[in-house]
Amino acid sequence: MKTRFLIVVLCLACVASFAQSKKKKAAARKPAATQGSAAPSNPVTSNKQSSTVDTSKKITDAPITADPSKPFDRPLDGYYKKSNIQNNKVTPYANVRESDVVFAKRVWEEIDLREKVNMYLGSPKSRLIDVLMDAIAAGELTAYDPIPTKNDPNGDGFATPLSPAKARAKMADSALVNIINANGEKTGSKMVAGDFQPDSIVKFRIKEDWLFDKQRSVWEPRIIGIAPMIKQKVEGANLALDYQPAFWIYFPAARQVLVTKEAFNRNNDATDLSFDDVFLKRLFHGYVVKVSNDKDERIKDYAIGIDRLYESERIKKSLMDWELNLWQY
Repeated sequence: MKTRFLIVVLCLACVASFAQSKKKKAAARKPAATQGSAAPSNPVTSNKQSSTVDTSKKITDAPITADPSKPFDRPLDGYYKKSNIQNNKVTPYANVRESDVVFAKRVWEEIDLREKVNMYLGSPKSRLIDVLMDAIAAGELTAYDPIPTKNDPNGDGFATPLSPAKARAKMADSALVNIINANGEKTGSKMVAGDFQPDSIVKFRIKEDWLFDKQRSVWEPRIIGIAPMIKQKVEGANLALDYQPAFWIYFPAARQVLVTKEAFNRNNDATDLSFDDVFLKRLFHGYVVKVSNDKDERIKDYAIGIDRLYESERIKKSLMDWELNLWQY
């Protein structure tokens, strides 16, 4: 009897719970509000329903501008930062005593950037003339006047310093400009320096000493000075003048600048080749224009045309033969 009573109670409880769950489902299916009825009391639900998306605006490809209030952070141009060339230090020459020099010869050579082997020195990515001019403008290097004087007969003895403005004026073509007063009348004329064109520098002249150090048994050249060459122009005359030095730079001082400036290498971008390496390792081709002699003559003073090149090669061979004749094999 008791068992039957418990079964009946459980059945009634199941029926009551089923009825309550059915009422909850029916209330959930009923809409929150009908058309024309009052707004629902829940503000969150009403905001969600009232918010709409404006699909009339289309996404454009306009670039995103940087925030002007934040500092600009330039991205790295590559996958690693090249800093070795900037931290380079000059490798000093070995000390040479006068008593150890048994033979020395002073030679002047010219480097033509139009030759294929020298073209990289005039590359727009890294020009030798730009490195020198920037260092002169910053006061890191001193330019010297090439005009001969009593104390400097050849003009390459570093006797007369030039200001950065005068050095740059020598590199630019000058023009005669008329001076006009307030009434529009010509009162005179003056020479005004034009803009400097780096591509116009196609030659460099170097002055160097070839010497043999018996203490180290080494035969080596050491560059003393370097000069960019310009072709002078004469107003009103169509003359084919030779290239002349614009100014001279003391090369031992220039090494401090050239060692931190990278020269373009057509074969490998990861060589870290500096302009100091170019001259120290003789990675250029030059032809001799003068060698020290008793008459102080240049090669063009006694040779014409292609004979100048033959004479240049003869001088180079004589210097090489001097060292070879020292040894016995």
